[in-house]
Amino acid sequence: MRLAAMIGDIASAFIHHPITERYPFECREAPGRLRGMLHWEPENCIGCGLCAKDCPAAAIELIVLDKKAKRFVVRYHPGRCVFCAQCVFSCRQECLSMSNTEWELAVTQKAELIRHYGDKEDVEEVLAGNFVPDSF
Repeated sequence: MRLAAMIGDIASAFIHHPITERYPFECREAPGRLRGMLHWEPENCIGCGLCAKDCPAAAIELIVLDKKAKRFVVRYHPGRCVFCAQCVFSCRQECLSMSNTEWELAVTQKAELIRHYGDKEDVEEVLAGNFVPDSF
């Protein structure tokens, strides 16, 4: 009985095309409510730090360079993130959003799992360690 079923499956495989997707070559469009990579828009950010405080995975760090001049850098760890979007809901200024287009987050090096958001000069200053952080 099992041999007959297997021969039937083999015969149908020769006639019908496979059902599998050719994933990296042919991608489907992601759903609109998919929670992917976190993005930060600094225009409205006041540096309150609620996003970092409410993150259950400690995936967000808000580095305050100068609160009066609104110089902030957000360090985001996608490897820690559980994509719950609690930071997005907590942000009163609507500075954070979860992308539904950037969701393929596999990397080959662990250092690539850390993203820095902010002005280029501020990010370079944070990476060099040449800053004294302001207090909240």
